[in-house]
Amino acid sequence: MVATTLLFSGCNSLFDDAPNDKISDESVWSNGQLLDEYVNGWYRNMNYGFKTLVTTSTLLKNLSRYYLPWFGDQLSVGKTDWFNAGYGDILKGNQETITNWALGLWTNDYTEIQYINSFLENEDKVPDASQRVRVDGEAHFMRGYYYYMLWRQFGGVLLIDHTYDPLNDPEKFPRASYQQMVDFIAAEADKAAAELPVTYDAANTGRATKGAALLLKAKAYLWASSEVYQNKDKDYLGFTDDQSQAMLQKAKAAYDEFFALNAYSLVPITATTQDGIRDAYRNIFLTKNSQESIFEIQVTDDGNYDTKNGHKLDRDAAAPSFTGTTAAYTPTQNHVDEYGMRDGATYDATHPYDNRDYRFYANILYNGCTYRNHVMDMATTDGKKGADITPYGTSTSAAVSRTGYYMGKFVDESQTIDNNETYASKQNYIIWRYAEALLDYAEVTFRLGDAATALKMVNHVRERVHMDALTDITWDKIVNERRVELAFEETSYWDYFRWGVASEKLNGLSNPLKAMTITVKNGKTTYKVSNLNRFPGRIRVFTDKEYYLPIPWSDIKYQGIEQNPDWSEV
Repeated sequence: MVATTLLFSGCNSLFDDAPNDKISDESVWSNGQLLDEYVNGWYRNMNYGFKTLVTTSTLLKNLSRYYLPWFGDQLSVGKTDWFNAGYGDILKGNQETITNWALGLWTNDYTEIQYINSFLENEDKVPDASQRVRVDGEAHFMRGYYYYMLWRQFGGVLLIDHTYDPLNDPEKFPRASYQQMVDFIAAEADKAAAELPVTYDAANTGRATKGAALLLKAKAYLWASSEVYQNKDKDYLGFTDDQSQAMLQKAKAAYDEFFALNAYSLVPITATTQDGIRDAYRNIFLTKNSQESIFEIQVTDDGNYDTKNGHKLDRDAAAPSFTGTTAAYTPTQNHVDEYGMRDGATYDATHPYDNRDYRFYANILYNGCTYRNHVMDMATTDGKKGADITPYGTSTSAAVSRTGYYMGKFVDESQTIDNNETYASKQNYIIWRYAEALLDYAEVTFRLGDAATALKMVNHVRERVHMDALTDITWDKIVNERRVELAFEETSYWDYFRWGVASEKLNGLSNPLKAMTITVKNGKTTYKVSNLNRFPGRIRVFTDKEYYLPIPWSDIKYQGIEQNPDWSEV
């Protein structure tokens, strides 16, 4: 697949519709504007963010794009027919669908790596010295990041650092070891950090910075330090000895280097009331490129779905009261249970939403809360379902929340939601932010035996949202803080992999998704928690082999390399 993809990828997909004799590679290298458009393709294809597509058509299933947290345990979806689509197939561990999904990921990443390698081999043709240096830094960052993504998904992959043309050169590539992967990514990050600025002017906002490069290095070492990747039989699945402590030390040094920039800080929250803290915290995720942002996918402000990674998050997340018909981002009771109490309060099962962590009110739309000047009604009262669990309109496929909740984080209360299919939401998609770096550092220092620093980092994050400071720190408290602060962010999905608990947490039998059902009868309200997807054919399945996705079989055969364990050709 790499051979086929890279051979026919002569120029960035941005130019695919242009005649081949109108825009040449030479024109791109010598024209500053064309070069920047060429580079923009690296950004656009690294992550589609909220731009999702789930099709129930068998023929189009492979075109689907998924929001990774859907496969975790913090979110579920409302559309039952999605369980018959590619989403459901992956959730249930269908080998053919997972293999095709992996093929798409592999193809996309190696295509972009080919484009990056092409620039690096031709950068001496760029006449503007300052642009050449900046794009060189971006190229090394992006090549490192694309390999970081491949590494997380497939283990050690084919490290290709030059353009590859199998018709003219029968070169073959072995699978890289874990040591080679982390060394390569760290080296790319260092090269990028040496050339990239700490900040940009407004015209270049959103480009990779020195801080993003240093965090990439730190993230690579953190991933490599995971106990699940130590003492492996195959060096492309992990280290053949135990490098956990050595990688942790390198991770700490990389995070120290990152923090030394003093370029980022938590967005402060000055409000002191529950509603004020809720609104201020929610606004953090609607503010583009804030002081907390380290790296995020830029989305146009013009509301055009077809440009600049446009997405329809607000419409897809909306409840029926706001004409929503998809219910694509519905928090689970599993996640709601992760929010602790505040101010010394004790949990009351008859009033489950009182006195919770302030972030609960920002992240979750629950029964009785007010959103868009509407009181959310997810209860069945004297036999009548509430407005937010009753499908909107007459469509038989219109969906509502199956969990008893809707998502409050990321959504924009001011966004117009209507039937105009061309409009898009405009939230940027956050890859990394400062709160995550602090919690990463808490994990690293705790595992190195420095509980005091770990406690300080966690409390720094908690105090921003006016939560009580912890008096002591444990592994479980660090994990819970990550689950709450990074709720619905892609990091929460990948944490399960590097902690080695994906087999437990992503399985319906060991960790069933839970929903809240609220019933009001004769003025008395009862709350009942039950399992979702408890029927055969809908139970989530995750096996150990899914820690490493299957490499495309065409490359297994062409390159003469070993496939990841337990995958068979379909």
